[in-house]
Amino acid sequence: MAAAIAALGTAGWTAHQGTASQTASKIATAASASQDNLDPEVIIQKFAAKEAEFQEARNNYIWRQTVKMMELDSNGNPEGGEWNLIEDIFFTPEGKRTSKIIWAPVKTLKNIQTDAEDEQDLRDVQPFVLTTKDVGLYDIKYIGRDKIDEIGTYNFDVKPKKLMAGKRYFQGTIWVDDRDFQIVKTFGKGVGIVRKGHAYPMFETYREQIDGKYWFPTYTRADDTLHFPDGQDQRIRMTVKYQDYKRYEGKSTITYGSPVDDSNKTAPAKKQ
Repeated sequence: MAAAIAALGTAGWTAHQGTASQTASKIATAASASQDNLDPEVIIQKFAAKEAEFQEARNNYIWRQTVKMMELDSNGNPEGGEWNLIEDIFFTPEGKRTSKIIWAPVKTLKNIQTDAEDEQDLRDVQPFVLTTKDVGLYDIKYIGRDKIDEIGTYNFDVKPKKLMAGKRYFQGTIWVDDRDFQIVKTFGKGVGIVRKGHAYPMFETYREQIDGKYWFPTYTRADDTLHFPDGQDQRIRMTVKYQDYKRYEGKSTITYGSPVDDSNKTAPAKKQ
């Protein structure tokens, strides 16, 4: 997002190794993994393979995506500026993936404006998928175990090894289901080589098990204050809902599975 006046640069993580803090972090990670009696590399290989399966499966689904962003004052009250978008992600009769805007009123944002990086984050980073072919792009560090809605998870910190021009990456924490080996939650932000005058919020995305096998993103939320070098701050709140997943079987057939009930969901559903 670009402010009308100033910018926040999003610095990439350094690729240099060997500092005292990094060494201590590696020791702590190894100790945690040892206590859990697991090999983090094995877990990474397993969930990356399952994520690749999920990505292929999701590529055969259609859904509706609803976006709402509001500018807030420092107390969290709406200031009047909004961005709303509803679009359907579907296939043409020829089987080509496309989208159709259902509702897109004129943006009334006053202090910020959306940019191409916001669109990339909305499409690729917020519903983050980490597959076998992409794990080499990231430093992935095991940090322990946790529970989300009674679901046991492995937690990993994820950060890009190198930033390439024109690409957006996820940087933050992922929670991986310890039974299905799929991501069920992410918390972080989109990063890349940032142009002057742009800043991007922290967000969290939750997934739910839709078809009895794969965990699909169903809800993203951001409530963050963007800081700019000249002292300008802007708090924003953004929600993204991914609704009504349906499997596409061919040029003229769509199989209706279990549509998502999106009413105020902020956590993955319990395992079936």
